[in-house]
Amino acid sequence: MTTVLLSIGGKDRAASHAKTYSRLDPVTRDVASVCAAASLEDVASVTKAADEAFVNWSTVGPSERRVLLNEAANIMEAKVDDFISAMIAETGATGPWAGFNVMLAAGHIREAAALTTQVGGEVIPANKPGTLAMSINKPKGVCLAIAPWNAPVILGARAIATPLACGNTVILKSSEFCPLTHRLIIDCFLEAGFPAGVINLLSNDPSDAPDIVKALIEAPEVRHVNFTGSSPVGRIIGRLAGENLKPALLELGGKAPLVVLADADIEAAVNAAIFGAFMNQGQICMSTERMIVDDSIADEFVDQLIARASTLPWGNPREQVVLGSLVNPEAADKMRQLIDDAVSKGAKLVCGGENDGAIFSATLLDCVNDQMRIYREESFGPVKSIIRVNGDAEAIKVANDSEYGLSAALFSQNINRALACANAIKSGICHINGPTLADEPQMPFGGVGDSGYGRFGGKAGIAEFTDVRWITIEDAKQHYPF
Repeated sequence: MTTVLLSIGGKDRAASHAKTYSRLDPVTRDVASVCAAASLEDVASVTKAADEAFVNWSTVGPSERRVLLNEAANIMEAKVDDFISAMIAETGATGPWAGFNVMLAAGHIREAAALTTQVGGEVIPANKPGTLAMSINKPKGVCLAIAPWNAPVILGARAIATPLACGNTVILKSSEFCPLTHRLIIDCFLEAGFPAGVINLLSNDPSDAPDIVKALIEAPEVRHVNFTGSSPVGRIIGRLAGENLKPALLELGGKAPLVVLADADIEAAVNAAIFGAFMNQGQICMSTERMIVDDSIADEFVDQLIARASTLPWGNPREQVVLGSLVNPEAADKMRQLIDDAVSKGAKLVCGGENDGAIFSATLLDCVNDQMRIYREESFGPVKSIIRVNGDAEAIKVANDSEYGLSAALFSQNINRALACANAIKSGICHINGPTLADEPQMPFGGVGDSGYGRFGGKAGIAEFTDVRWITIEDAKQHYPF
């Protein structure tokens, strides 16, 4: 099997100590990929290469950056079969999910291409006579991007596209769970013709991750960090960035509520719940984790939900299934623990609960309460909770009874009622009469609370990946008080 190499300064490299790391297929347990395991010497090399490339890349005009980004998107779409094969082997994803990843990732790259001419500024009225005052958005420098495995093409491309559009150079630290998939992203940009050092890749052994990430963040050449992943790791990234006075964009975990009010269209709410809860086996930060349902319609909602969930095919992702594999067998162990804890405390297992190694069926727990682990913990899998409430006020209270605040959804046929409740939910994203899952490249994407801070997407991304400078042109012969 060919080793996935580092990409530093436009050149493929083995790790400096020739160390490698093998990723296992979560279903077959065969070796899915072998990647170079970077050392601290490689960190020094990659940060230097990216810093040197910034000098010229930051002066490249928007039209040239736009052409390169659009070409990278075209190449990515042409490599869809390679991405699908890599994602299935490395993460246990289904083919349709992997294909969707490529489509949306290409969209993120094209949106970034469109932003190249939007990186501007403004003229600001000055109090001083004869002065022209401006604010100008300037690229930050070397941006470190740390992307996860669960939507690896979407989130890997998102992590690097807008920084590049804004004139920054980038280092992508790949996920230990999908080094080949993330390397394929870098190949798209290199084949598009990005100059050497503008985009770089570092992969590592999981045991070395803390030291590698710390060294990358502390490197003086790195000026910004973006991280998508779990909240516990996000706290570490945020602390390291803060200690080094470097801004960070953190898109972290979620415990997304789907609130179903008494006047909701039940069939529509069930459709959204099924999609939001079980797409990619629930391994998405926006996955519907809690179905908060008014007691007056709860029985009907749950009956319809069970009827739908119980028919969802699950199995080897290489087959025609809706639910493929979890990322590893340990994730399935966690699902079992959450079920056992909830049932022991009074929840009803009304659907699913079966697994075959890392493959887990669509599972529903009814009558969940705040004494159960699954009430607060992000399952990040296909085990979902149903919480019955009495009235809108209690529904909003339960929806907000979480440290997380990424995505939310709410169903009601009364738009004023829906807006009032949506405005009361604490989250960075809220959809009325739609699922908790949604992503469009031009939208501001991010959360509050333990779901992190900062925003990917559209013009919000420009604010994250540029510095605003105040520049004046003044009368050289102006008067001074002394």
